[in-house]
Amino acid sequence: MRTFTPGRALLLVFPVVLAACSETPQQRAAPPPPKVTVALPVTRTVTDQDEYVGRFVAIDSVEIRARVSGYLDSIHFTDGQMVKQGDLLFTVDKRPFQTTLDQAKANLQQSQANLAYADADLARGAQLVKERTITEQTFDQRTQAKRVAEAAVLALTAAVRQATLDLEFTELRAPVAGRIGDRRVSRGNLVTGNTTGTTSLLATIVSMDPIRFEFAFDEASYLRYQRLAKADKSGGDMTGREGSAPVALKLLDEDDFVHQGRMDFVDNVIDRSSGTIRGRAVFANSDGVFTPGMFARVRVAGSPPYAALMVPDAAIGTEQTRKYVLTVGPDDVVKIQYVTLGQVFNGQRVIKTGLKGDDRVIVNGLMRARPGQKVVPEPEAPKSPLAGNPEAKVD
Repeated sequence: MRTFTPGRALLLVFPVVLAACSETPQQRAAPPPPKVTVALPVTRTVTDQDEYVGRFVAIDSVEIRARVSGYLDSIHFTDGQMVKQGDLLFTVDKRPFQTTLDQAKANLQQSQANLAYADADLARGAQLVKERTITEQTFDQRTQAKRVAEAAVLALTAAVRQATLDLEFTELRAPVAGRIGDRRVSRGNLVTGNTTGTTSLLATIVSMDPIRFEFAFDEASYLRYQRLAKADKSGGDMTGREGSAPVALKLLDEDDFVHQGRMDFVDNVIDRSSGTIRGRAVFANSDGVFTPGMFARVRVAGSPPYAALMVPDAAIGTEQTRKYVLTVGPDDVVKIQYVTLGQVFNGQRVIKTGLKGDDRVIVNGLMRARPGQKVVPEPEAPKSPLAGNPEAKVD
């Protein structure tokens, strides 16, 4: 039996180590260039769009106030309902006003009877004064009596008209069509209506269709819109008052500008405190979705149509404050190109400067590409072209 000693083990391992050291080291194979997807910039005719935040305002907003004093007899609407022009809303107790009207009519009839008597008496006096039966003084007295009777008839006729108006004012009707708010006074309360003091507010009505949208834009934009209108009359005048410029609007819970309207007013002064000027557009509101006071975003054309180079917005990179895209040159080497960005149109970003139409832009595989690195470019799969002129979306 052979004994295995440490010295013997060392003699066995040593030839193996010598054999390993005598072998030539093999170089590891370099990794293949990464594959990236490239695409040429797309040329589209686009129009820059500006967005502003504003509020809806009613074209007509009317406070329903009592025009005569009395006790509120009845209410003829439900709080918050839509009303038509001329609909009966409130009724004040008519009985005192009916009594006043009847009394005024009676006084008028009495005055008319006095006038008829004075007129007949004057006619008789005219004949008698010719015959020297009465004196000139008596005839003048009869003439004066007729004039006093005529004045009394005029005064009492006016009193009848006023009493008739007061009776009509006991019925308060909607002056405009729209949505009425809640009642401010309950039935049975005394309401005050006169021209010298405070009148009782009963309710308010705001018109709904059409509806206005007010927003403010800065002085620089105002100047740009004026010059744009002078240069291109076909696009409409944003700063004009004739309603020629189309605008689009979206609500806070909507993704796109689907509501179309037109500008109808721009203020005549720029606010000194804010440096902005107020603009207003009109929108149809047949379904009543727009409500006065509601916030929304409006979009207006900010430039004439122009041809622009566009790349997918996902292909844009950021280096501190600069934006760039990665392109692949003829030698399949990645290059970085700094660009000036425009707006986003249907997911495509407008490139103002820094890119040419034949540059191959990396649109997929950006994480695998580095400037100066060789890559294997693969063309992007063709996509369906954008239909028509795309609409802008401001980030």
